[in-house]
Amino acid sequence: MTNLYDRHKAVIPDWVSLFYKQPIEITHGEGRHVWDADGNRYLDFFGGILTTMTAHALPEVTKAVSEQAGRIIHSSTLYLNRPMVELAERVATLSGIPDARVFFTTSGTEANDTALLLATAYRGSNQVLAMRNSYHGRSFSAVGITGNRAWSPTSLSPLQTLYVHGGVRTRGPYAQLSDAQFIKACVADLEDLLGHTRGVAALIAEPIQGVGGFTAPPDGLYAAFREVLDRHGILWITDEVQTGWGRTGEHFWGWQAHAASGPPDMLTFAKGIGNGMSIGGVVARAEVMNCLDANSISTFGGSPVTMAAGLANLSYLLEHDLQGNARRVGGLLIERLRAIGASVPAVQEVRGRGLMIGIELVRPGTDEANPEAASAVLEAAREGGLLIGKGGGHNTSVLRIAPPLTLTVAEAEEGASIIERALHNV
Repeated sequence: MTNLYDRHKAVIPDWVSLFYKQPIEITHGEGRHVWDADGNRYLDFFGGILTTMTAHALPEVTKAVSEQAGRIIHSSTLYLNRPMVELAERVATLSGIPDARVFFTTSGTEANDTALLLATAYRGSNQVLAMRNSYHGRSFSAVGITGNRAWSPTSLSPLQTLYVHGGVRTRGPYAQLSDAQFIKACVADLEDLLGHTRGVAALIAEPIQGVGGFTAPPDGLYAAFREVLDRHGILWITDEVQTGWGRTGEHFWGWQAHAASGPPDMLTFAKGIGNGMSIGGVVARAEVMNCLDANSISTFGGSPVTMAAGLANLSYLLEHDLQGNARRVGGLLIERLRAIGASVPAVQEVRGRGLMIGIELVRPGTDEANPEAASAVLEAAREGGLLIGKGGGHNTSVLRIAPPLTLTVAEAEEGASIIERALHNV
């Protein structure tokens, strides 16, 4: 292991960070568990950053991948591709966007890049609205709309980005307001901001901010924003890379908590749909998707193998009501974690929906972020046999909990008990 770590440091960029003081090599997994190179078994509550959405080594997905690989692995979008069309048909229907078109990419970053290309071309503007504390990927344009300093390595950008209030309910100038007053204040801020701009292309927003620490506005904020955006002809892009496919339990897409003003103009997705295979994509109204006046293809987006995986995974998710399982088991898990947090002074808040839960840590008695505690709990949880993540817009002080959607009640209780011991030990 040490040798592999040394080799990693010798050839991989310094900015590709690793979890843990002694990084682990994950060699295989099954269900909700993974094993490292030393034979240690872990309950996985992070799923490779919310990507192993259903289960490790899910037989239905591995079979679909194997069978498709045995026929043909690659062709590109220059040829008809039956698995791609079949998955696009299902995603278009599920999206809620009328007259939808679907373009597949290889990642969420590329999906958001594509959405930005479409929006700026359609509107003839490079001005984009984004949310404070947001994260949308690691490409040049995606970094340019990321409102989280920890994940924004350059201020240079092809876009002019303006950041809007509202993505974080418990911090900022409106934190003490009621939900209704919070929404009203954020809408007023948006109205004021638009009075200082011209021709904004789009607002891009995560319904629940992922890297930002699973923060979210009150339900209905983006519906209220949509009313303003529509008056100005501005598109609404919902970034569902982490919130999609039923993870929040209550809804299949995060935007549905803000549905009063109708569906978004564009929806981006990735991560969980492939259950570990590299799939991303954009859904948009035909008028928007078809606005490009130059050739565009994808060499690897819509690969027959990844599309076969996505079809098998989506079928399994729907047939086994994993959204319902996320709602039931996630509801039990978040209440258990809230009860634990009530006895730990360093826990400021336990928040989330379904199987997307954040625990924010602060220095006891203050509102000051506590990244050292978050790192220590991450280490203690691993030592106890549990893998979790971390994030947050204020010095990475939030524990991120996002197990595969097949999580059982017994596994939820096991993971909560490990987190309880880790919090109390730290």
